[in-house]
Amino acid sequence: MVGNDWINSYLEAILDAGGAAGEISAASTAPGGGGDAAEKRRDKSSLMLRERGRFNPARYFVEEVISGFDETDLYKTWVRDVGDEEPAGAEHAAGEHVLADLEPRQEEEAEASRSSKKRLEREKARRDAAADLSEDLSDGEKGEHINESSIHAESTRGHMPRIGSTDAIDVWANQHKDKKLYIVLVSIHGLIRGENMELGRDSEVKYVVELARALGETPGVYRVDLLTRQISAPDVDWSYGEPTEMLSPRNSENLGDDMGESSGAYIVRIPFGPREKYIPKEQLWPHIQEFVDGALVHIMQMSKVLGEQVGNGQPVWPVVIHGHYADAGDSAALLSGALNVPMVFTGHSLGRDKLEQLLKQGRQTRDEVNATYKIMRRIEAEELCLDASEIVITSTRQEIDKQWGLYNGFDVIMERKLRARIKRGVSCYGREMPRMIPIPPGMEFSHIVPHDVDLDSEEANEVGSDSPDPPVWADIMRFFSNPRKPMILALARPDPKKNITTLVKAFGEHHELRNLANLTLIMGNRDVIDEMSSTNGAVLTSVLKLIDKYDLYGQVAYPKHHKQSEVPDIYRLAARTKGVFINCAYIEPFGLTLIEAAAYGLPMVATQNGGPVDIHRVLDNGILVDPHNQNDIAEALYRLVSDKQLWAKCRQNGLDNIHRFSWPEHCKNYLSRVGTLKSRHPRWQKSDDATEVSETDSPGDSLRDIHDISLNLKISLDSEKSGSMSKYGRSSTSDRRNLEDAVQKFSEAVSAGTKDESGEKAGATTGSNKWPSLRRRKHIVVIAVDSVQDVDLVQIIKNIFQASNKEKSSGALGFVLSTSRAASEIHPLLTSGGIEITDFDAFICSSGSDLCYPSSNSEDMLSPAELPFMIDLDYHSQIQYRWGGEGLRKTLIRWAAEKNSESGKEAVVEDDECSSTYCISFKVKNTDCEGS
Repeated sequence: MVGNDWINSYLEAILDAGGAAGEISAASTAPGGGGDAAEKRRDKSSLMLRERGRFNPARYFVEEVISGFDETDLYKTWVRDVGDEEPAGAEHAAGEHVLADLEPRQEEEAEASRSSKKRLEREKARRDAAADLSEDLSDGEKGEHINESSIHAESTRGHMPRIGSTDAIDVWANQHKDKKLYIVLVSIHGLIRGENMELGRDSEVKYVVELARALGETPGVYRVDLLTRQISAPDVDWSYGEPTEMLSPRNSENLGDDMGESSGAYIVRIPFGPREKYIPKEQLWPHIQEFVDGALVHIMQMSKVLGEQVGNGQPVWPVVIHGHYADAGDSAALLSGALNVPMVFTGHSLGRDKLEQLLKQGRQTRDEVNATYKIMRRIEAEELCLDASEIVITSTRQEIDKQWGLYNGFDVIMERKLRARIKRGVSCYGREMPRMIPIPPGMEFSHIVPHDVDLDSEEANEVGSDSPDPPVWADIMRFFSNPRKPMILALARPDPKKNITTLVKAFGEHHELRNLANLTLIMGNRDVIDEMSSTNGAVLTSVLKLIDKYDLYGQVAYPKHHKQSEVPDIYRLAARTKGVFINCAYIEPFGLTLIEAAAYGLPMVATQNGGPVDIHRVLDNGILVDPHNQNDIAEALYRLVSDKQLWAKCRQNGLDNIHRFSWPEHCKNYLSRVGTLKSRHPRWQKSDDATEVSETDSPGDSLRDIHDISLNLKISLDSEKSGSMSKYGRSSTSDRRNLEDAVQKFSEAVSAGTKDESGEKAGATTGSNKWPSLRRRKHIVVIAVDSVQDVDLVQIIKNIFQASNKEKSSGALGFVLSTSRAASEIHPLLTSGGIEITDFDAFICSSGSDLCYPSSNSEDMLSPAELPFMIDLDYHSQIQYRWGGEGLRKTLIRWAAEKNSESGKEAVVEDDECSSTYCISFKVKNTDCEGS
């Protein structure tokens, strides 16, 4: 072959090098000094070549380059420089890197190389589509079900195997069938029921219902509860007032034989807010706490029931609490904190993004938007969700970058840096951001039967084609003068953001496209255009004017009505004519219609802005276009309808990959992420020698008490607020009398609703138990009077004890001392005043950084001082969760140094004696008094 003689010398060099090259390669891979041995052999080999006087560049290349590099590195280099389209040119291009005296490449060879590079990039993007749609697991996180190695060479993280076939689904199901997971979903607004959902009331809640149903059918999930609002209003159906509704499974054959009494997916309706009135989501905010109280009772009761069924008598707590939308996210954050259960959040529609869109329209001011939509309360809830969630699930990456990036609690760059620091084991100083994971919504494809395709025929063949055509087909076909032409289908409401007018212009100005295809515009339902909203009416009017301008009569269909149940038939009609589905919106957050169309075998032309980019990476079933460029839109449509081979390839790619958007795939990805979360659950702890908790000790009774009277009475004497403190911090006699009167009045209220208990039972509350004494109290008095001197503090405590002596003796009233002092300071202070440590149920010390309980057991005492306190280590764990104290300490030290430098004196110094692990204490000196 002319120009390729170098190949012969190249092959001869490989044969001539023979075992020497193999020895060098083997030595380079040998452990422990193998690299040095390889280097010595390589040098020796090269020297032998030169000494023998027959140095050959090709042989040198084999021995020095091929033997010295790893196979993967060589492969990457070769692929980068070689194109597959023209092998001769590719070989010549590779030879240029070996022999510098070869002629430069020709222009056509360079173009071939560039084309090859683009093709390779596209193939790599398709191979990594799973990673693009479902991001890698958190650094260091691996579920027990993750076996595959990561695609990143430098990482040891793994991926869940994707469900690509029925066999794969069966394998995955068998691996997880023994798990008994309990999952709680929360969605509190709108009208939620399992069948015949009334969509459009506040928001689309169908996704949440279908997610609950699909999770309930997933192996390893025992029960799913979807918590929502119970509505018994006359203007809504009676079914929304039912306390519980079981979601019937779509595929009952997927259910195992070990289904229990309480297994499956359920809608659980919690009564809160106005009982007999439906209220929109903007008016639900004041009632969220009431919902949380009811949800807590249900979850704890259900955990106990599940424990008896599948938990060997131990409560089965939720593995995750998943909030949907801002109001439910706010509720889920409170539930997560109360139950110590991980939280997951899905925003669906975000407040900051909606606020920006409404302000851009210019119809309402910021205050008017807030008054109408309670948008600031919604944003506040979403910020809380960012702080409380461990995972935030989105539909696309666009939602992460463009929408969540607007929030104070999340920054894309900062989140990546934090993940990198965590991976390296470097402290993040308490900074924490949730893991953003895009998982596309699931869909049900079992009822879809794709048609067969004969590229030589004018129409696609359908299974069961003898059946009569659906009525909607006739409604569309009546618009066309030649209904056999391929149909370009657009399914979108007449909204300016959907860019329908640009589509009509692109179609009308491309004559070849007009000759080859018809255009169908499904723009919602309408009766009279004048009765539509001004925005939608304006778009529809513009479309009709463009049809008239380009004389598109007989080529464009725009039916007035269609039913939701007829949408699948519309997709089938477009596929039967070998048509194309198009979504050319300026920005498409996700693009569910693109997935629906692909399931029926329709190739797509879609906007390059937003969710369609992620969909295209997985399906590879069409072309992405610039929605602002009508020529780009027209050419993409023309390519698909004119090139039968391209159309068939895109169609088949869509059908082959559509399973990645199925509900089983969605649930598998969902559970793979949830499974990596650290398992947390409530821990009602008590000492081993504690007696069995009585009926009044149950959490349900404690929750019911919330409705009667507050569990927390905090008596705080603040010198700055009261203004009654003297120069030396002494409170007046009248203030003490007022305090005693208040305690006495509260004690009388307690005694009115509390039966006197025997001294034997009262004594049981002050035993060696760590927790029951505090839990048995009907009411807790928290004493926080740090603003007084030590003598006054002791006297105030004695006065409070004296005023509530009767209730204190009965065991109904407990006391907690909250102070900035350390435990080592509190003990001598109380004992010197004649107050027993056991008179208190708990001590909040060191400005809230320590939670202690009195103990007479020397094994539980604090060391080395042997103080009679037990430290609550669980409370320390809670503080440590996002502890950024070290970074704060360094910042405060720098600030103190600046202040001292400005004043020239040591005005602010760190107090080592009062500081502890989670308490940073500083002394502030009055330097003015010292100088006077």
